[in-house]
Parts: sequence; structure tokens; C-alpha cells
Amino acid sequence: MEQLLTFLAAINGMPPPETRWSSVKEFLDILDGRSSCNVAFMVPHAAIRIEAMGWEDRAPTPQELGRMQQLARQGMEDGAFGFSTGLTYPPGAYSDTNELVSICEAISDLGGFYMSHARYTKGDQLLDPFREAIEIGQRGGVPAHISHYHSPVEGMGARMIDLVDEGRNAGVDVTFDQYPYAAASTILHSLLPYWVHAGGPDALVERIKSPRVRDEIGDSVNPMWGSTLDNYIFSHIGSDKNKEWEGRSLTDMADFENKRMVDSICDLLIEENLEVGFVARTGNPENIRQIVRHPAHMVGSDGVLTGEMPNPRTFGTFPYVLGQFAREEGLFRMEEAVRKMTALPAQRLGLQDRGILRDGMKADIVVFNPDTVKANATFEEPKQYPEGISHVIVSGKIVIDNGKHTGALPGRALKSQ
Repeated sequence: MEQLLTFLAAINGMPPPETRWSSVKEFLDILDGRSSCNVAFMVPHAAIRIEAMGWEDRAPTPQELGRMQQLARQGMEDGAFGFSTGLTYPPGAYSDTNELVSICEAISDLGGFYMSHARYTKGDQLLDPFREAIEIGQRGGVPAHISHYHSPVEGMGARMIDLVDEGRNAGVDVTFDQYPYAAASTILHSLLPYWVHAGGPDALVERIKSPRVRDEIGDSVNPMWGSTLDNYIFSHIGSDKNKEWEGRSLTDMADFENKRMVDSICDLLIEENLEVGFVARTGNPENIRQIVRHPAHMVGSDGVLTGEMPNPRTFGTFPYVLGQFAREEGLFRMEEAVRKMTALPAQRLGLQDRGILRDGMKADIVVFNPDTVKANATFEEPKQYPEGISHVIVSGKIVIDNGKHTGALPGRALKSQ
């Protein structure tokens, strides 16, 4: 049984950290042969927007838009597979639909696709964020892929499936991914209003030192969809000074410190220079189970590899789908679960030599026991490896041998074909 052993970099429109390169080609050259898995790259909207116009909270000038289009095309020509956005994160949040359509138009003849972390603040904050993603693909002349397609609002699963079908029936090549755990995970400063981020990270840190700014922020740090910050659990804190709060909620910290929530958040962000992440246990399991049955769904972990208390999706997504969704719950056959992890993602990326087992294809193979495979990662103990997976082979080289890493680094920086 095969799994597409490929890490998709720069999704959500965000550039990778610790940047030591100035082009997609340089990035791929650095990674090639230095990883145990393959890497596929998306042109990140935030990176090219910052290059063209900084962290400005406005529409681009024609010249700035032209620069973004040029950078997107260059990235595609260097081997990127498409264009990705993170529209709930500045500076991507400062863009409008027309800007993104124009960039998609610039790469449409190069075979790329549009990948969207949706703008969750748009319109009804339910279906409108995803309608925008489909509209951008349709108007931009490219396929549209929606990242971690989910809503925590009860009863939304069927409506979200209908929306995908409407787009596909209208001629848009719409696909999406979702992981099986009912929780999100992101960076703490994403809770702050967009205007606080203007000018970039350094400006943000200086801005939130001001009592006046904190008063303006006020209660706007409250989460969406009627959740509470009791459900927002620290997953990663950069320094040892505050490590003790990993695994505890934002409310716990604010109550312990006897501070307003806005002050507790801002003080921590300043102390940690923004290096704070959290898991939001706000998902809806029934919506997830409806969504993943759709044939356009593929499995994606949206995994974040930092901190001691990450979302269990990082370690458990794929075995959970195999063991729980396919074997235990029968949401789909085991073969369909494998297709959602292999052939379908390979098709979306346009990979001609990976994704299925056949003579002449690259030997990217996961050997697992369908009767015993299961995820061990939980919210309480998220960094647990799965059971039932004995071997992993990447490009014909054994990376996992009887459950142990061999140290082999056969991963390649894949390039669009």
C-alpha cells in the first residue's frame, strides 16, 4: 500500500521560516537530498506580497500587482506547483479577491492551481469564505483547492459538500483536504485584529506595548463561532521561562496572572517575540465525518512540528483515517482511504510518476497492516507514533525499517511537470 510521501511547503500562503534563499529554485536546491521525505512547494502569497509592497494594509498599485504576478510566474517556472494563500493572516488578509484572481491569471498557462486557507472573516463567516476560494479559481482560470476544509458550526457538513458540488458542476476543478481531529492549531498573534499587524512583526510587538492600543483591541481577541478561550490550549512557547503553560489554556494563564485577557496575550507575545502557538479544540466531529466521504476530499495533516503539545493531527492524521475512519467506522473502504492519501494528491499536483504502485513509477511506499494500523496521538499525549506501520520507502530507499528510522535522506525537492 502506498502513501504519497511528500511534504507540501509554504501552504497557507506563508513563507517558510529561517529564510536563506531568494527564489524557489534556491529553496528547492537547499532541500534536495536533505530530507527523508519528498518536498513540493507552493508560491506563498505573503512572501511575494511582502517583496512587492511590504506589510501595507491596502490594495496594491498596478506596479506592485505586476511584481507579484512576475514573482508567481518565476516561482512556477522554478518548479512550484501552484499559488497558496492564508487569508486569515496578515499580510494575506489585506488582499482582496481581485488581487488574488490577477495572480492566478498570471500562472494559469503554467499548469498551477490555487490553494486557499480561506478568509474566515468574509461575509457570513460560514460558506462565503469558501465561495471566495472557488470564485478565485474560476475567475483566475485555475483549479481551486481548499485547505483544511471544515466548520465547527453544527450542521454545516452537508452544506459544505453541496458548495463543492455546485462549484464542480459549474466547471471549476474543486478539491479540498481535511484532517480527522476536531481541532485547529495556529499562532497566538493571529487572534489580534488585522490592523495591529500592519508594518510587520517588529511593528506589531512595539504596537502592543501601548496601553491605548490594548484598550482598542479590547474584547476583539475573542474567538469566532461562539467558542471560548478555555478551549484554546498553548501548544508551543518559545522560551523556557513560560514553558510550564504548554498544555494549559489561555484562560488559565490570564486568571493566574489576574490580568485582562488582552494584557495576558500581549505580555506573553512581547516576552516570547511572538513565538507562541495554540491548539483550538473547537471542531465538529460530525461535520468532519460528512466532509471526508466526498470523492474530492484528500487527507492532509496541516501538521505543525513545533512545541511539546502540538495538535495530534501532526502525528496521527494518516493512521487515524486508515484505522478509525476506514476500518472501525467504515466511512469508506481501505482502498479509498489510500487513494485519498496517494493517487488523488498526486493527481492534484500533476505528478506523473508517483501516487500509485505500477512498473516505472517512483517507489514511494508505506507498508502497514490494515488490521492493526491505528493512531496513538491524543490531545493529552500528542507526540505518539502510530501502530501497524512497519516500513516506509522513499524513492526506493528504506527510511523506516521495522518501525525505526534508518537515517536515510532520499527525499527530493519535486518540481512541477
